[in-house]
Amino acid sequence: MNVHATALRPLLGLTVLVVEDSRFASEAIRLLCIRSGARIRRADSLTAAHRHLRVYRPSVVIIDLGLPDGSGVDLIAELAGEDASARPVILATSGADGDGMAQVALDHGADEFLPKPIASVAQFQQTILSHLPVDMRPAGPRLMSDETISPDPIALTEDLSHLDELLGSGQDALPYVTPFLQGLARLTDDSELKRVSAGLSAAMKSGTGHRAAITATRDMIRARLDMRELV
Repeated sequence: MNVHATALRPLLGLTVLVVEDSRFASEAIRLLCIRSGARIRRADSLTAAHRHLRVYRPSVVIIDLGLPDGSGVDLIAELAGEDASARPVILATSGADGDGMAQVALDHGADEFLPKPIASVAQFQQTILSHLPVDMRPAGPRLMSDETISPDPIALTEDLSHLDELLGSGQDALPYVTPFLQGLARLTDDSELKRVSAGLSAAMKSGTGHRAAITATRDMIRARLDMRELV
């Protein structure tokens, strides 16, 4: 497979399955794969990931820890338990708060944890290459790129609209929405989204103030959406 890899496209011939519910985060990884020569497939849930895995075997699986139908840790453990000859490179990722998340992923079999945002082409390539068998890595020197990627803002609009809809259903959505929004705030480096996501997190931890936190978050999200409609 890697006989076709080049210094400019060191991941040429690899297939990367991205298990990620955020369209914005998925778009970032798609751009990283394009720059690196890898093919990409996306699953937005554990259920969709299992459908993919029944059809083909990816070289690399990048798994977000917070998914709409469960924890990405479960999929990490499942893949890590496979025979070594069939096991893909397993990378965990998350943008949610919590220093212990990386260790949990590693303890369950992830090869490495990549905190969001993932923007550096060189870092992305080096992380994957370092976990591939030697015979799958490109021979000779590799050109290190200092390029970073910028996902399409349309994908961000889709994520924000989805979060607003979920928050409209009430506080039962908070365990899923809160880490999703934390990750999105980090990906975009948006201070106002960070502020309202912190408010949601505080409300969840204290068990009070859910309604005010949800209202503040939806107001901020709608303001962002209105600004995008005017562009």
